[in-house]
Amino acid sequence: MLMRYALQADSFLTSYPKSGRTWFRYLLSHYFADVAGIGQAIDLHNMFSVVPNFDLDTERGIPGFNKNGIEYTIPKIWVSHLHYRRTLFFNRPVILMVRDPRDVVVSAYFHATRHKHRFAGGLTEFVSDGEQGLPAMCRYLNGWAKGLSHRRHHIVSYEALSRQTEVETTAALAFLGCAVEPEALRRAVDAGRFEAMQEQEIAQGIPAHDYDRSDKESLRMRRGRVGAFSEYMDPGLVGLVDDICRRQLSSSAKRLLAPTGFVRPIV
Repeated sequence: MLMRYALQADSFLTSYPKSGRTWFRYLLSHYFADVAGIGQAIDLHNMFSVVPNFDLDTERGIPGFNKNGIEYTIPKIWVSHLHYRRTLFFNRPVILMVRDPRDVVVSAYFHATRHKHRFAGGLTEFVSDGEQGLPAMCRYLNGWAKGLSHRRHHIVSYEALSRQTEVETTAALAFLGCAVEPEALRRAVDAGRFEAMQEQEIAQGIPAHDYDRSDKESLRMRRGRVGAFSEYMDPGLVGLVDDICRRQLSSSAKRLLAPTGFVRPIV
């Protein structure tokens, strides 16, 4: 069933979980809704009707797309955390979002322990965990690095997006073949400020997620800062992350991470 929808996609937006994709989806959704003239503000619930998940969930997936009659005015961007499969993603263009693995694994740890309650150990144990820690991220990136070599693609790093949000979003829109309307883009960037999105999450939550929104470590919009891993990792644990990435990431996957600034320790 999904294969039929894959052929309809103008592009996929993919990432390993906790790489900042919620923020980027929100920016794109706000921008497209603005230029399409939709008369309602985008929030953490209705953004899925503009840039939906690549699944059949009625609220967050493809069936919820185009609730506002925008099908012919914006690109169809299906969003996914799925591992690369040529027979699922076909030859469609891909935007891959990447982030420093140290920040990813810290964010994933709090997501697993405070948001989903599916891991009971400490951060050091989590880093090495084969199913949820860095080995899982390495497998994901290795697969996509190989798959992207055969298709048109664009890389967005969380770090670059944080430094120059308008520039990086403009580049992604150009990749999608979309003309850029500067005022609409500035409004989207302003709406996507971390503090504003965190306030929204605390007030509204995220669809299909039940968690304690009074605990800031359980939020999707938890910290939002580049390099915040240093508040949770001592040098020994940072070294463990470097070692796992150096040994388990393919050369092409390491190159994917270059825009994050995490290339020096692992080459």
